[in-house]
Amino acid sequence: MDFDLPAADDPRRLQVRRWLAEHPEPTGRQLAEAGYVVPHWPRPWGLEADGLHQIVIDEELEAAGVKRPENLIGIGWAAPTILAAGTPAQKDRYLWPILSGEEIWCQLFSEPDSGSDLASLSTRAVRDGDTYVVNGSKIWSSGAHHSKFGILIARTDPDVPKHRGISYFICPMDAPGVTMSPIVDMTTAHSFNEVFFDDVRLPAGLRVGEEGDGWRLAKVTLANERIGLSSGGVLWSLGPTAQQLIELVIHNGGVADPVLRDRLASVYCEAEVLRLNQLRTLSARLAGRTPGPEASIQKIMSDDHGQTVMELAASTVGASGMLTGSGPAGEVPEPMQAGATEVNFPRGGGQFPQVDPVWHYGLLFSPALTLGGGTFAVQRNIVAEQVLGLPREPNVERGLTWSETQRRRT
Repeated sequence: MDFDLPAADDPRRLQVRRWLAEHPEPTGRQLAEAGYVVPHWPRPWGLEADGLHQIVIDEELEAAGVKRPENLIGIGWAAPTILAAGTPAQKDRYLWPILSGEEIWCQLFSEPDSGSDLASLSTRAVRDGDTYVVNGSKIWSSGAHHSKFGILIARTDPDVPKHRGISYFICPMDAPGVTMSPIVDMTTAHSFNEVFFDDVRLPAGLRVGEEGDGWRLAKVTLANERIGLSSGGVLWSLGPTAQQLIELVIHNGGVADPVLRDRLASVYCEAEVLRLNQLRTLSARLAGRTPGPEASIQKIMSDDHGQTVMELAASTVGASGMLTGSGPAGEVPEPMQAGATEVNFPRGGGQFPQVDPVWHYGLLFSPALTLGGGTFAVQRNIVAEQVLGLPREPNVERGLTWSETQRRRT
């Protein structure tokens, strides 16, 4: 890995500092129009920045205490897909409000009966003149109750192989016929929803890409999702980091128990491996190479690491770690505090103001890390087949999906 961070007087740093001096408290729209929300994007939305330039921007914004708009699904998943396949009119209408955080988005992919076999979805979108009539339901839709729009995949042709009969839509969440039921998880937070579509009419102009091309576009979305969920804090890029946990432990006098000390050392090593793995990926891109296996394993490692950090945080306070509101003693560092109750779908003052502080919440939420964004089993199958070159599972070779195999067994 060949990786040197730009110096303090690098012209790119000075340019960001001059802009920040002129905009000491920038709005989301100002950040977006300056290209600082997605600097790697083409103009006018970004700066066509390479990896080092992106790091410079990130570091300067952080040093100034400036945060980008909070619109995780919109900026991270919906916008790249619209950029890749949307019409000029769709890009003009939706990209700026997404990047500025003015319009919040959710994802409408998973279904109650589809499980990990997303391509077996049954929500239908039937063409009727210039509109599509949508019927069906989606589940685990994070933040749908706060969202202006959702990215929706639905079956438009049931008579072709399942991967070819899916189309990709922009769905206004206030469209007639769209209703939802809250899903309250064990943290007591209303973070997820089941969304129902009853004769919902979507204009054909809200279809992204060609009819039947939805599966390819969904993979674009999922690829961005898995990258987004494996960076930053240990709760799907938000919340605290292993380093912040260790700093709290040090601030409170350290620990004497040798087993606990060993676990803290191990989690520090894990965090360093993940950090260096990300730099390897960036280094490959800067050198013009396609990232190798390190990119494929990042999410697997990050999910397990997040669970380890949260379990260790509870262990540092002993049996009281099972109690509501428990966690490492001491003032929560500001970067951690900002995302403390904003896991999954940050918005305004926090999507989950009713839940307990970050450590207890994180411990309860952490089992979901290895399920969301592609389960641990799906991710390992991808690595086995596409990285290690192992043969596909026998049932897959016979044309049976994993979920179909399970149904036959039962």
